[in-house]
Amino acid sequence: MDFTLGIEEEYQVIDPVSRELVSHDQQIVIEAEKVLDEQVKAEMHQAVVEVGTNVCKNVTEARAEIKLLRKSISNIAKDLGFRIGAAGTHPFSEWEKQLITPNPRYDEIVNELQDTARSNLIFGLHVHVGIENKALALHLTNAMRYFLPHLYALSTNSPFWEGRNTGFKSFRSKVFDKFPRTGIPGVFDNLTDYENYVNLLVKTKCIDNPKKIWWDIRIHPTYPTLEVRICDVPMSIDETISIAALIQAIVAKLYKLKMQNLNFITYHRALINENKWRAGRYGLDGKMIDFGKECEVETRLLIEELLEFVDDVVDELGSRKDIENIRNIIKNGTGADRQLAVFNETKDLTKVVDYIIEQTIFGTD
Repeated sequence: MDFTLGIEEEYQVIDPVSRELVSHDQQIVIEAEKVLDEQVKAEMHQAVVEVGTNVCKNVTEARAEIKLLRKSISNIAKDLGFRIGAAGTHPFSEWEKQLITPNPRYDEIVNELQDTARSNLIFGLHVHVGIENKALALHLTNAMRYFLPHLYALSTNSPFWEGRNTGFKSFRSKVFDKFPRTGIPGVFDNLTDYENYVNLLVKTKCIDNPKKIWWDIRIHPTYPTLEVRICDVPMSIDETISIAALIQAIVAKLYKLKMQNLNFITYHRALINENKWRAGRYGLDGKMIDFGKECEVETRLLIEELLEFVDDVVDELGSRKDIENIRNIIKNGTGADRQLAVFNETKDLTKVVDYIIEQTIFGTD
């Protein structure tokens, strides 16, 4: 099993003078398509640009692609008079002022979901791990749900919303929770069970296609991948690659256990949601529940345990250096922690935006 990687990131388009989010009228996408082809696309809000890597054999290839994508989009944005930033929410821009991209698909979503769609001004990281066999992908998805709050805590990068310190390390998920078919999925016993669920939603016109299932982890409806969607877009390249490497390692470890006829315990969605709440509220600074021991444990310690859990697969994946960088995140804090530190020092949200812009392209030279 190769466990190929694909990474999608959503970037903010920022006015360098006001530091507000701003419509780029798809100019960045139009210019970027000339050099990046289908690796860049528009999103529902005109202040968002989404990029995606090609299929990568390993984290080394993924790093090179993310570095190229951030550099290319940043340079194109600068030439057009914009800047880009990687954070789960913008510190002070108001969603009410943002333009929607003219597109029949987006028109349909806004018509159905109304202000839940219009206010969905958030920026995420989606990591795909290649799994050809859908039944196997579903088995691994069921097991991997337990680790989603750990990954979420590491990625927290959205403490501000419309000019307020929300008190959350990640407010992005609170915004997205208003959408239907989001959050931690339940367990599906087998592929037929899952497909019956999807077919019922289509038949009853809840959805017209399975892409409108926006869970924190899902079997991708078209690609042969397992897709983890819970994370805020991280501020730095290093954070993105380390989190992607950890996701890949968890999948590889769970696969290894299955090949040894060992199963990781699957926990009820309601229990995992308790940890997701804590991860969004406190990031790395809180405690989560160890369901095996039935007690609270510091989140940092649980993530250290997770690193030990995957340790026997990382060398084979060639990702030890990037996995080790998780310990730097544990030590130095997430993007949310750094945003809050800049604000506490300067009391100026425009300085926070400047910091996000600077960190987004750090290491692209």
